[in-house]
Formats: sequence, C-alpha cells, structure tokens
Amino acid sequence: MKTTLQIADIALELLRYPLQKNETLQAWDAADEYLIEYTEEKKLEPGAHILIMNDGFGALSCWASSKGFRVTSVNDSWLSQQSIEQNLKANNLGDIERLSSLDTLPSDIDIVLMKLPKNNRLLVWQLQQVSQLTSKEISLVAGAKVKDVHTSTLKLFEKHLGTTQTSLAKKKSRLIFCQKEKQLDGLPAATTSFDVPDYQLTLANHANVFSSESLDIAAYLMLQHMPKNENIKHIIDLGCGNGVLAIQAAKLNPQAKITAVDESHMAVASATMNLENHDIAPSRTHCMVNNCLDGFTPNSADVVMCNPPFHQLQTVTDHIAWQMFCDARRVLEPKGRIVVIGNRHLGYHTKLKRLFGNAQVIASNRKFVIVEAYK
Repeated sequence: MKTTLQIADIALELLRYPLQKNETLQAWDAADEYLIEYTEEKKLEPGAHILIMNDGFGALSCWASSKGFRVTSVNDSWLSQQSIEQNLKANNLGDIERLSSLDTLPSDIDIVLMKLPKNNRLLVWQLQQVSQLTSKEISLVAGAKVKDVHTSTLKLFEKHLGTTQTSLAKKKSRLIFCQKEKQLDGLPAATTSFDVPDYQLTLANHANVFSSESLDIAAYLMLQHMPKNENIKHIIDLGCGNGVLAIQAAKLNPQAKITAVDESHMAVASATMNLENHDIAPSRTHCMVNNCLDGFTPNSADVVMCNPPFHQLQTVTDHIAWQMFCDARRVLEPKGRIVVIGNRHLGYHTKLKRLFGNAQVIASNRKFVIVEAYK
C-alpha cells in the first residue's frame, strides 16, 4: 500500500519493500514523524551531514534528501537498504550514501538520527561507533515507541555516549536526546563467541545476530535432525543467522555445496567467519545477503533448510515465511525437500502442505516442530 507522508512543506509517497499483495501497513510510523518534526524545528544549516541509522523503509532518508542535506544511511537490513533505494527513486530524489552496519562511519557528521533497534547489542555497537567519531559536537536523536524505551535503554545511551534525556510522548512514540561527550579511541571486538560442546562448535557472532550469546532451542533441535545423504549436491541454509546449520550440514554432507543466505549483513558476515573457522573449504560455500531466494536458478538445490522469522522490524507477519516457502519450491529440484523448524503455533505444517501437497512432522518438542516437505 502506497502511503503519503505529509510533513511541513513536503509530501513523500512511500512503499514497504519487498512489495506484498494486499499490503495494509504503511511504510513509516509516528516515531519517523516525530524525528522529522524535531529536526525541521532545529533548522540545520543547508548541506548539513545527517547520519541516519536503522531507517526501516526510507522515510527519514527520503525526507533528509528532499531537504538537500547530505545523507549517510546505515542499516544492517538488506531489505531496508532496498526499500530506501526504491523509495528514493519513486520520489525522484538523488541517491545517498548507503552503508551496512559493518562499515566505518564517516567522520564529519553533524547530527545522528536513529530508529531504536530491537537488539540492545546492536544499539551498543552503534553508540560505540558514534562515540569513536572525532567531532565533539554531535547530537544523537533516537525515535521509538514508548513501550520500547526503558530505563535500561537510557542507561546504555548514558554509558556509551553521554548525557541523555527524553521527550514527552506523542502518538505513543518518544524521542531520546543524547549529546556525544565520550570519546572512544578504538572499537571493541566486533564479535562475541560461545561454544556448543555437543557438536564441537565455537560460533562467532556480530552484534545483530539472533541468539548471539547461546545456541537457541530451535537450532539445537534442528542439529539433531539434519539432512544427510550422499546424493545431496546443494544445500541452502535460508535465514542462516550465524551459520550453525550450514556448518553441520557441510560436515554431514562433505560432497555437497553449501549456500548460506540472510538479509542481515551481520548474519552473513558471522556465517562466513564460522564456516571458515570450522575448516569448511571456501570452494564449497557461498554466503550472501539477499531477499530470500531472489535470483536463484530454478531446480538448482536438493535441500532448503530454514527457521523463518515471524517479524519484519517491529511488525509480526507471516509473509516472510510464505515467501521463503514459495522461493524454496521454485529453487528445489524435483523430489528435493524443504526442512523447516518453527514454533508450533505458527502452523507451518498447514502452509507447506498447501504449497507442496505434502508435509510430514519429523521431530518436535513442547515448543518447536520440524516439518519436511518434498517437491
């Protein structure tokens, strides 16, 4: 659904990407509006350099570009980056500098506008990046839903950057104001790691990787039921996270090529590192950021494994899982199979049976179920 963001003297037509049929959600929220209104009132100098972090679908980037500011947008989400690019084009705005969460920030920033990330580890990493900038006069303004701004959140801003205050609530959103007072001479290690003794694994994790401090229960169950067959030539780990499933699949199927796909730059970087650290030959692996399996050759994989997310940014949704399943059906060879793990209540068995014509539960516990379907 195309929605119009009307603030002050601008009107922006914005869409959520990837495009979905019958989309009912708008591509911006009240926190975006609040951030824009505040920055409009601040009356920045023409050509000021704005650093925008975690812009979901491009509302902040499009507004800043329309005002003639120099814009650098930083995002860990490949889908958000694509949304920003497409919405800039749709509004006939020039391109901006777009960086991933792994890139070094430019040093000549005048102000930082941030959408508060869900993951506190990513928030800390980004605050540390800002703290490392040499300019002493940087202000950071973050926007979020009121329910997501906790005392512990504000303490992170205070600890890593400087004096922090909040605005009054408006449309169930709030702004966080933080002045850069601390100077970090160098960033800490970009990854943390944990061991999985049962499988002789040590997994490195960048800040925005799901379950980055221990192996999640779903992945542990999946490790016990991995595909293993000497006839398997190509396995895709879709939504790979830190690559734990890709590593085990590679170990169990030494003849197979392994492709690890995620829409998070930090996840793909973690998976790449972990496959290398566990002596999986680079000639056998390909790790990539992508929107599910866009661009993959039909009938080119024997197995697709996935643990689908059921959120896009702050929104609960099943369209990502459905896209994963549809893409897998297209990319799988005849008689190829998809192996899916998810919470019982998500009903993946029904979705897969509708799409593939068959679905079997191969393992379960009180919370999770593993379902398999053949093309």
